Amino acid sequence: MRGFLAAVAVLFSVSNVVASPAPEYSVYPKPRPATGAMVLTQAQTSNAAFARWIDQFRGRARAAGIRDSVFNASFQGIRYNTSVIQKDRNQSEFTKQIWDYLDSAVSDTRVRNGRAALRDNRRTLAEIEARYGVEAEVVTAVWGLESAYGAFRGDTPIIEALATLAFDGRRGRFFEQQLIAALKIIQSGDVRPRDMRGSWAGAMGHTQFIPTSYLSYAQDFRGDGRRDIWSDDPTDALASTAGYLKAFGWTKGQPWGVEVRLPRGFDYRQTGERTKKSPTQWASLGVRDVNGARVPDYGRASILLPAGAHGAAFMIFDNFHVIERYNAADAYVIGVGLLSGQIAGGGPLKASWPRDDRNLASREKQEMQRLLTRKGFSTQGVDGIIGPNTIAAIRKFQASVGMIPDGYASYEVLRRLR
Repeated sequence: MRGFLAAVAVLFSVSNVVASPAPEYSVYPKPRPATGAMVLTQAQTSNAAFARWIDQFRGRARAAGIRDSVFNASFQGIRYNTSVIQKDRNQSEFTKQIWDYLDSAVSDTRVRNGRAALRDNRRTLAEIEARYGVEAEVVTAVWGLESAYGAFRGDTPIIEALATLAFDGRRGRFFEQQLIAALKIIQSGDVRPRDMRGSWAGAMGHTQFIPTSYLSYAQDFRGDGRRDIWSDDPTDALASTAGYLKAFGWTKGQPWGVEVRLPRGFDYRQTGERTKKSPTQWASLGVRDVNGARVPDYGRASILLPAGAHGAAFMIFDNFHVIERYNAADAYVIGVGLLSGQIAGGGPLKASWPRDDRNLASREKQEMQRLLTRKGFSTQGVDGIIGPNTIAAIRKFQASVGMIPDGYASYEVLRRLR
């Protein structure tokens, strides 16, 4: 849970540039509408128990070093927030296909607004790049994906949202940890309780830091005594993002990845993050960039096929994994990478996507894992997550039936398993 995507529509950025809708992502789906009667009943039955939970939580907050005066000020007027619970519980089992995600994440409008945001904040971003060694375009791209360059930072009261989610219990331990961290932020004097607002899930500011990440990585760039990621001035938020990436090993001058073309007859078993070679070694196997040139030696790299053999291919470097610390989804990392490249003046992808394919629901991914294991290609568990073990099992199954062994969890693989 590093930075959260602000998956909502936006109006105008702080530089008064019309912004495009921030891309949707699976953790922020559109909730199913609830009737007014259901909301009222849920609120009536939950508020009394919620009040008792707050009384009990006070002791745990005190044990964590939160002063009673801070606790009282932070919880004044707090109620059980049914809207937050509905959004948390009504997450779709489907995620977007990567090409649908990137259509929004790297839209013409978002690129245009990113270039304007970079221009309008050039001096600040140049100072941030000089201090942290993270390119201004990369910081700007994260800003663009997380809040559409500050246009949508969220307006949900953070203490109320986190308290509601901690009380609800589905991920109670995680959200109580975030709630304690949020109270520590208030106690530090960085923000007043009424000004601590953000997403329904607790992410805050221009680049959507969750409270624990804020405590560890937020920056007071101008040295004014406050790490202010909430105000219209994005300076501390942008510096915090650069500081976060630097802390996890960002290498200035190294790309996150390079779009490449694979030769005819390429051994697709060598794709995936577990196989690393130097660009020179990949070149010896016929891997070239989209212009036919050898990729410069930026360090050891893997070949990533986010949509299988029929979609775009990327040679990814260590900086790819640094962006993953902000958000682990490949689509997000590629979105940041492509957006930063186009903000810097680069062009769009050359490859096309298999747009006639459809994504699998979580239950279908679990079915795929069960069928693979039943046929002798063990996925080491059934959880609906297409991780390295499942990808390896898919490759073996694909090879056994004459498919390209790219490890891609397509509907065609499921159909053949059935």
